[in-house]
Amino acid sequence: MNLTTKLTKATAMALFLLMTTIVIVQAQPSYLGPQGYGFYTGTNLRDNGSMQLPSGVTADKTVETTPFLSFRPNPVGIGQAIIVNIWLDPGPSVTRYFRDFKVIITKPDGTQDIKTMNSYFADSTAWFEYVVDQTGTWRLKFEFPGAYFPAGNYTMPAGTSYSGFTENYPKSLYYRPTSTAEQSLTVQEAVVYPWPASPLPKDYWARPVVPENREWVSVMGDFPWRGPGVSINWPEDTNRYWSQAYSFTPYVEAPESSHIVWKRPGPGVISGLYGGDMGTISMSSGGGNPTIIYQGRCYQTVTKPFNGETQNVWQCYDLRTGEIYWERTGVAAPSTIEYSKGLPSVPGADSAVGVTATLIAISGNRLIKYNPATGAASTNISIPTFATSVYYMNGYVLSVQTLSTTGGPGKTGTPTAGIYRLINWTTAGTSSNFNTRMISNITWPRADLGPYGGGAGNPQDFDAGVAFNIREINFFDLPDMGYPYVDVSYDNATGFRYGTRIQAYSYKTGQILWDKSVEQSMYSGTTDVADHGKVAVLMRDGRFYAWDYAGNLVWTSEQMDYPWDSPAFGAYSIASAYGMFYRFGYGGVYAFDWDTGKIVWKYTAPAFSAYETPYTDENGTTVYSFNAGCQVADGKIYVYNTEHTPSQPITRGWGMHCIDAYTGDLVWKIKTPGAAGPVSDGYISVSCNDGYQYVFGQGKSATTVTTPDTAVSKGSTITIKGTVLDMSPAQPGTPCVSKDSMTTQMEYLHRQMPIAGLWNNETITGVPVTLTAIKSDGNSINIGTVTTEGYYGTFSKAWTPPEEGEYKIVASFEGDESYGSSGAASGLTVGPAPATPDTQQEIVVPDYSMTIAYAAVAIIAAVAIVGIALFFALRRR
Repeated sequence: MNLTTKLTKATAMALFLLMTTIVIVQAQPSYLGPQGYGFYTGTNLRDNGSMQLPSGVTADKTVETTPFLSFRPNPVGIGQAIIVNIWLDPGPSVTRYFRDFKVIITKPDGTQDIKTMNSYFADSTAWFEYVVDQTGTWRLKFEFPGAYFPAGNYTMPAGTSYSGFTENYPKSLYYRPTSTAEQSLTVQEAVVYPWPASPLPKDYWARPVVPENREWVSVMGDFPWRGPGVSINWPEDTNRYWSQAYSFTPYVEAPESSHIVWKRPGPGVISGLYGGDMGTISMSSGGGNPTIIYQGRCYQTVTKPFNGETQNVWQCYDLRTGEIYWERTGVAAPSTIEYSKGLPSVPGADSAVGVTATLIAISGNRLIKYNPATGAASTNISIPTFATSVYYMNGYVLSVQTLSTTGGPGKTGTPTAGIYRLINWTTAGTSSNFNTRMISNITWPRADLGPYGGGAGNPQDFDAGVAFNIREINFFDLPDMGYPYVDVSYDNATGFRYGTRIQAYSYKTGQILWDKSVEQSMYSGTTDVADHGKVAVLMRDGRFYAWDYAGNLVWTSEQMDYPWDSPAFGAYSIASAYGMFYRFGYGGVYAFDWDTGKIVWKYTAPAFSAYETPYTDENGTTVYSFNAGCQVADGKIYVYNTEHTPSQPITRGWGMHCIDAYTGDLVWKIKTPGAAGPVSDGYISVSCNDGYQYVFGQGKSATTVTTPDTAVSKGSTITIKGTVLDMSPAQPGTPCVSKDSMTTQMEYLHRQMPIAGLWNNETITGVPVTLTAIKSDGNSINIGTVTTEGYYGTFSKAWTPPEEGEYKIVASFEGDESYGSSGAASGLTVGPAPATPDTQQEIVVPDYSMTIAYAAVAIIAAVAIVGIALFFALRRR
């Protein structure tokens, strides 16, 4: 899941330029506001553009010109665009421009298309893109009709780096007509390929990002973002100004794994179980989160010993590693980023202009700007003291100024008008004169702006220029504390009752647009939200009621579930993104459709033990409660478990949950409960209640591979060995593990949880490694894919090289949501097989034993015969 969201609005400030009423300080036109281009400031106030030579007029001077025409690519594929550039030499001067340049385009079928345009100031250039729609030979020709400039003063219009520059021409001037020869363009069937698009990074990456990877802007961004801006492909929520109540960052990627990249203890924070006499009571302190992330650098104020004294220290550190770049003391810490784009040298020209970013702090009656690279203050000027201010978009602030403390907004009546002022002003530039910064200054009926600029219950929609004041009805007209289930209203006619009053205000005029009271009692103003042309108010019955900006009730939502959510127990916060808004209750997390009020999905977190928490869902299942805000980014919601006032001992099993914002499916969770902080560049910071700051996201990996050091014989089987290790600062040198094992591994390493899981039923599994043998001739052999041993990060593979020669054995880990890729190689020499001895004629020694035996028998027999013969011979004698 790689869901990124983008802004599509081109410019800003049109919303508030309509503010016009009595002023306290004279409002001056903003030097950053919309400006007209091409106005002549001289005698007769003529336009700065040329004209045709009037009949009967002879110019004081006549100029011969040379026209130029260029286009590319040539040849080009059908259906592709060419860019056409045209210009004259000499040009008209920096304060003037030519009218009615003409390019005649003749297609292969003989039809013509004529493009007419004006030049830029100064250099007489112009250009346009054109899509070709026929194959064959095209012809292009540039015609200049001539140009006449009367004598007089010509002043450069505002909005450029030369604004106000004046040139005096005491004589009139006429540029003669001219044209280029026709030039041929070949359009073919084959596509002419442009620069290949850079695929979005899936591997580990770091800033700075090279300009060639321009497609990466869809996953890069700073925090906090301020709209509107210029970009593409934001699917649902377009034209959005920033509001803290949305809890939504539209640009960035966000982590899809519970992998911890680095952590650090919160400075000055000690947390955890007391033990001893305190028993199971524990300290629960957050580790802190940055307030700004700019270009991969985090900015945060911490309290710590510094230069021998405990004091507030402003830090700048690396988002990916936690490395501290610098520290400053005595700083009014900034909370937002201002981007200032340079002015073009000539009106309308898309010249290369730089963007300067500064970090902004509005502290008391000071506007302070800091260099993000060094932390040095670049601007420190005095501004009026305001009751409350909201930096609502890049470079602009809405502030409420209190003129009198007499009267003021009551709980039921209309506030006394005229004691407050709503001032719209810009932080841009270095002017120390606040009058030059003011856009408008109007009467305002309230002392705050909301939702966090002076009081709860004040949702606003800066796009529509509408703010809301939502309060409980109280017939005693007592101060409204805003506590749900605590304030009770009483009416003499009807007895005890609840009720809610909703007032809509215009940021443009300061007037109340409508004022309604309903019998339903609101839950808390911090759960109300204005977006998508509606304001949604959570009532105590567990339903949202939505009014459009004309004051019409458009829907009542489905009721959240009994027993814990239908009375609206839950967080004092709300979020809005992707056409939905999100509610965090004791029974689970809900997504509501902005168009219908229907529940799109509900996410529940079943408890690890039925005895650990009292909260249940509608089915009676024991669940963990949600009672805190969230961060929404990249199609995901990051929210943690807690309750209004956590009791001791702290509930076991609470954690951080990453939920699919579209479906309500769980992406990952981990037992590190704490406030979700900024999301940027694929990372999120979490201020955990164990006193640590954790940063989740993708880390680096390291792969090793070894083979036998000596040559092996052909036909021998070898063992290829290696490791794949996590090199993140949080746990360098530990095994890389699968996504399914990630939470168990991180909880074991950082939360003292069992490596076999809470119920001794978890097995850590490793990551896949691809092994390849590359022969000396460049051919490769796929040895196979092995999985590392999850507990040690090791792998091994038996392999028999098929041939003699030199091999390079490569081990590759392609990376995943948790780790960047890595690889390693080792050499292997395979020699000939061992020589086999030649086969020789075997010398067989005869076995004469039987022959001798037979001979001996024969001799004995012969002797016996001779003896018998002699016997008988002697007897005959």
